[in-house]
Amino acid sequence: MATKPPKGDPVQDAPQVAEPKHAAAGLPAIGHTLRMARQQMGVRRTALTLLRVNQKDGFDCPGCAWPEPDHRHAAEFCENGAKAVAEEATLRRVTPEFFAAHSVADLSGRSGYWLGQQGRLTHPMYLPEGGTHYEPVSWERAFDIVAEEIAALGSPDEAVFYTSGRTSNEAAFLYQLFARELGTNNLPDCSNMCHESSGSALNETIGIGKGSVLLEDLYQADLIIVAGQNPGTNHPRMLSALEKAKANGAKVISVNPLPEAGLERFKNPQTPQGLLKGAALTDLFLQIRIGGDQALFRLLNKLVLDTEGAVDEEFVRDHTHGFEEFAAAARAADWDETLTATGLTRAEIERALAMVLASERTIVCWAMGLTQHKHAVPTIREVVNFLLLRGNIGRPGAGVCPVRGHSNVQGDRTMGIFERPAPAFLDALEKEFGFAPPREHGFDVVRAIRALRDGEAKVFFAMGGNFVSASPDTEVTEAAMRRARLTVHVSTKLNRSHVVTGARALILPTLGRTERDVQDGGEQFVTVEDSMGMVHASRGRLKPASPQLRSEPAIVCGLARRVLGERSVVPWEEFAKDYAAIRDRIARVIPGFEDFNARVARPGGFALPHAPRDERRFPTATGKANFTAAPVEYPALPEGRLLLQTLRSHDQYNTTIYGLDDRYRGITGGRRVVLVHPEDARALGVAEGSYVDLVSEWQDGVERRAPGFRVVLYPTARGCAAAYYPETNVLVPLDATADTSNTPASKSVVVRLEGHTETTEGVWNNRRPTERLLSEPTADDERSRAHG
Repeated sequence: MATKPPKGDPVQDAPQVAEPKHAAAGLPAIGHTLRMARQQMGVRRTALTLLRVNQKDGFDCPGCAWPEPDHRHAAEFCENGAKAVAEEATLRRVTPEFFAAHSVADLSGRSGYWLGQQGRLTHPMYLPEGGTHYEPVSWERAFDIVAEEIAALGSPDEAVFYTSGRTSNEAAFLYQLFARELGTNNLPDCSNMCHESSGSALNETIGIGKGSVLLEDLYQADLIIVAGQNPGTNHPRMLSALEKAKANGAKVISVNPLPEAGLERFKNPQTPQGLLKGAALTDLFLQIRIGGDQALFRLLNKLVLDTEGAVDEEFVRDHTHGFEEFAAAARAADWDETLTATGLTRAEIERALAMVLASERTIVCWAMGLTQHKHAVPTIREVVNFLLLRGNIGRPGAGVCPVRGHSNVQGDRTMGIFERPAPAFLDALEKEFGFAPPREHGFDVVRAIRALRDGEAKVFFAMGGNFVSASPDTEVTEAAMRRARLTVHVSTKLNRSHVVTGARALILPTLGRTERDVQDGGEQFVTVEDSMGMVHASRGRLKPASPQLRSEPAIVCGLARRVLGERSVVPWEEFAKDYAAIRDRIARVIPGFEDFNARVARPGGFALPHAPRDERRFPTATGKANFTAAPVEYPALPEGRLLLQTLRSHDQYNTTIYGLDDRYRGITGGRRVVLVHPEDARALGVAEGSYVDLVSEWQDGVERRAPGFRVVLYPTARGCAAAYYPETNVLVPLDATADTSNTPASKSVVVRLEGHTETTEGVWNNRRPTERLLSEPTADDERSRAHG
């Protein structure tokens, strides 16, 4: 068993370990925020920028999708939101001179963290076939290259158009419009990898694939269940909402394999009392075994059914369908099986039941801990069953609350970024624009990778994101991308996807949320939709990082004009000039956006309609909310194995690595760690501080290996382990996905720990030992300062 870190990057691969924290935010968060912001932006720019984040006349945070309260603090941002802003508003620059000095081969040997720390992209860049370096290219030539490759395709379905969740409503609407006028529904997006399971379950059960609560509902709830979610790191502003709910009398149950500091105690940096003492948030912590959530909610449903007067019989009679079949399945729930599946005790479940029965208004919040399992969709359907039983949908202070990740991921889907569009949406598009959009379903993320791998797709175009690092089965994904004729990425910063290219490649630099957007029609703004269906404006004020940057709407319009030419019936020139013209068309195509320009001009924006919440009307096939029944599933754990969940560190947002610390979990200076319960480590014969390879085992019989992880003893659930992605994405096969939603099953990976040996050193490590982790400005930074 190796006790020394593998040879490689001495900074990233020799982490230090301390005791985990039991409180989130507070003075340490303020200090860390200001230090990182100053390093990236300088003092004056930090003040000018952070005070506009999430303000009614400012810009939407490019981080998470948590909604803003109506009455906002002057500092309406969290630590991780400030990191996202600092990385976008950084003074560091990636210029053509940078690419001349670094070949693609050189860059591919750098870590994702190093790539991201280089700064903002300043010019369109082109990698010709057979080339070794990216070289500057004009926007016109870049569009010509895309047009050449698309024209050479045998079918529009050989092109894939991916979207990240940071794309605005206006850009997303134009992007899907371009793809569909071209003739394809190949519009995979980051939702395919995160909350697709939520949308699949909610559409079937309540008729709309979105949550049914507004921020005010949390303040009115009696009980909030937070399942499979870590707000302290992934959406920290949720902690202040939970704090307010607690002050109003709510109870909180946390359901998670890992204890999370933010759900233990929140030290609100916006109040003196919060900084000094903080508020305890969780009343009951259910440390569930990975993948046991369906079994837990199934047993709770049985116990509610068995309690006289606990079921809201009027609601069930008037508003639901399928109760008898569901009830028969729920009554068959078995205590022993549930305790095995969940790892909980009978006393813990009975205490949770008592809190459920005492609550008249219950909300269940969840995130990736529920959505990324093979049985994710039936799990979320069981959550809906749980809420329907006591009438907790369509009631103030109650409902379903899937907490979305990226800031406009929900808005992108609303705008039509979906590979399986509803016929009504396509009908409206055809009526408005006068062309017949394709009706056949397109590729989601997993199917797009298969198509690229198999030569069925040849052009890959990404509007934002870091597709290579975000996707599962890293080796397969990278090989698939390299088979493409052309890969194109619209980006603000450098990332791993830019160095895993097709035969030809383009990087197109775009404006960030923080930057002023001026077009021929004057200064523009864009809109976003948060996790609770609120739509509001976002206005940047900073000078763009380079005169060469174009906005996402302008890029789509320029591309569409060049690719579609005279055959297009869409007024792309008009849309590029004035985004209000885009919003007028959205208003006529998408229900809920009527009079869009006038409504979004109001401070704070507006709420989209939600029939189950607003009217207790359920637009399902049955016309009612649907109870469902499915067999209880949970991952099997063979002898000598662990169930691994992939997760984020605190210095991370999705695939963007802000730093190498996970302060709340006590990890500093590294990311290749695996968190293991002390008793499991003892049983497996692995020592604290030793280095192991993680080897995943799947039904396909193919093993996948992620070498060189430091064992950290951690109070996770027994039989469970955790490690950071994207380093562990290699362990998840492309075909290991959730039933129905096809979301990668990244939260229940069966692994064994093997002693790390010299034979694998240097194989896994694609980073250079001499990488400088930029905490001080580079020469390019100094040049950028000279130009403001």
